[in-house]
Amino acid sequence: MGSRSYRSRLRAEGAAATRAAILAAAEELFVCHGYTGVTVAQIADAAQVAVQTVYASAGGKADMLRELLLPAVSDPHVEIAQRAIAATDDPREVIDITARGTRVAHELHWPTLAAVIPQCPSEPAAAAALEEATADYVKALAAIVERLGQLSALRAELDHPRAVDLLWFHLGQDAWFSLVGHRRWSFDDAEEWLSAAAKRALLKEPGG
Repeated sequence: MGSRSYRSRLRAEGAAATRAAILAAAEELFVCHGYTGVTVAQIADAAQVAVQTVYASAGGKADMLRELLLPAVSDPHVEIAQRAIAATDDPREVIDITARGTRVAHELHWPTLAAVIPQCPSEPAAAAALEEATADYVKALAAIVERLGQLSALRAELDHPRAVDLLWFHLGQDAWFSLVGHRRWSFDDAEEWLSAAAKRALLKEPGG
């Protein structure tokens, strides 16, 4: 029994290592050549496995893309920010924490996000993976709007959907891509400006 358990554990560890190697190879190739310019065969070659192993361990390109996008959405800093938001009664601090959390999540994964996301809309499978990741992002922002509502901090004319849209506009992926990616702002400058702008758009008492 102990021997079988040991062999089973070794197989599981080997499978996990193979999957990790495949995802690492896919990420490097996506960053260097773009999502649309990479084939599963190239990923298999870079990971030194058979093409069939890639599909069995990590799925197709869209599956791998989904796995690579997930860390930016579920980065530990996002959960840390959510706990801090639940602990404060200052709506301005809620926005500041949100700006910092989304900034860190983007900054940590920026090479992959910057290389891959702009190409996603042109490929249906990649677009579907991005849409799934974006839905999780918007869900997290909706919870933050709920918190602002609990604090009676939102502007009177804003209902919940409109407030979520405005928070997405100021602190969603497009905001960071626009200022950091396209206009070459530093993350520090972008965080400061986006946080201040989000407060003006959402809060009845934005301060500052």
